[in-house]
Amino acid sequence: MRLGALEAGGTKMVCAIGDETGRIQEQISIPTTTPEETMPKIIAYFRDKDIDALGIAAFGPVDVKPKSPTYGSILDTPKLAWRNFSILNALKEAFDIPMGLDTDVNGSCLGEMTYGSAKGLDSVMYITIGTGIGAGIAIGGKLVHGMLHPEAGHILIAPVSGDENNSVCPYHKNCLEGLAAGPSIEKRWGTKAVNLVDKAEVWELESDYLAQAIVNFILTVSPQRIILGGGVMHQEQLFPLIRRKVIEKMNGYIRTPEMADMEHYIVPASLQGDQGIMGCVRLAELALQERRSI
Repeated sequence: MRLGALEAGGTKMVCAIGDETGRIQEQISIPTTTPEETMPKIIAYFRDKDIDALGIAAFGPVDVKPKSPTYGSILDTPKLAWRNFSILNALKEAFDIPMGLDTDVNGSCLGEMTYGSAKGLDSVMYITIGTGIGAGIAIGGKLVHGMLHPEAGHILIAPVSGDENNSVCPYHKNCLEGLAAGPSIEKRWGTKAVNLVDKAEVWELESDYLAQAIVNFILTVSPQRIILGGGVMHQEQLFPLIRRKVIEKMNGYIRTPEMADMEHYIVPASLQGDQGIMGCVRLAELALQERRSI
């Protein structure tokens, strides 16, 4: 089968063709500007690809509840041109094929569970740390939505003493995204994370914030594996720091085989940056299966 995949990001839209094995046959990247400019390019890409279904993992907040009147719409995004735009309806008007929709981070979580390091697990958390921070969560093999979908990047954490005024979040003075996303690192240190590789104090602080959040996630979600992706996590020196600090902050409270093997519990993304687009392929396959079962 030929499965279309659209990883709809706030900076770029990745369009791809894959199959049920997760093999990506081709892909392109289209800048995310406005719906009027971007959507025709996406539709033109898929027009002659003879795809059987399309999976979409979109930046958000996005309405992922099928019974909602705004299902498939981007909601209160800072990207004002996309606010209240129904990306799903725009694609359905162009193509009469099954379509699956979820958040971008849920897509990455699904990609890792289907084809990557979390294959065979049913309770997994994928956290991306980049321009923003978001989390995709699966519990019992199902991606979590709830009343909307998790916005775990905005959980409140305790600022480290002396770092109380470095949040870049317009909503919260001490949320994870505000204190630990890439723009916060740049605000605090005056340059991008990639230029701070050898500054140990940068990563000590960053790992403390991420470890605080991960302890909270472990205590609430109880995932079997935590996968960390996104541009900030290209700083691989963060992983041993985060693992050590999670153990310290947990203080012996949770004792499981997973917690005793942190190198295999808190891990980097495993699909060479394609976890999101591969999750979209799986969303397309699931939508096709659902259509065929009706």
